[in-house]
Amino acid sequence: MDVMKAIMVAATGLRAQSSRMRVISENIANAHSTGLTPGGDPFQRKISTFKKEFDDDLNANVVVAGRILKDQSAFELKYDPSHPAANAEGYIKLSNVNELIEMADMREAQRSYEANLNVITSSRTMISKTIDILKG
Repeated sequence: MDVMKAIMVAATGLRAQSSRMRVISENIANAHSTGLTPGGDPFQRKISTFKKEFDDDLNANVVVAGRILKDQSAFELKYDPSHPAANAEGYIKLSNVNELIEMADMREAQRSYEANLNVITSSRTMISKTIDILKG
């Protein structure tokens, strides 16, 4: 039944976006972290990836969460010689997480999640109405 296939494909999208939102949440939670040791690296931003896989049971392509990569952009340096993580020159490294970008990514992930949820809701409604028609 194609409607059930649509529900199952949308469910894979829900799982992928849920994984993405967890990574974004972790980034936001660690946005203001610094290194633990003098000159040490702070939290490094993580990036979710997706990949397409063919599901033999559904006979369709589905999306799955791929590897979680580390953002290779540079850490910001801030002069604070009194900080325990300051290097010999008095600078601390700040996380390379930009909260504005994370919030935009979170909103995009939320909208994608909602779109997949709408597919499931619409499919369930169509199944329900079909059953009602067959009963009548």
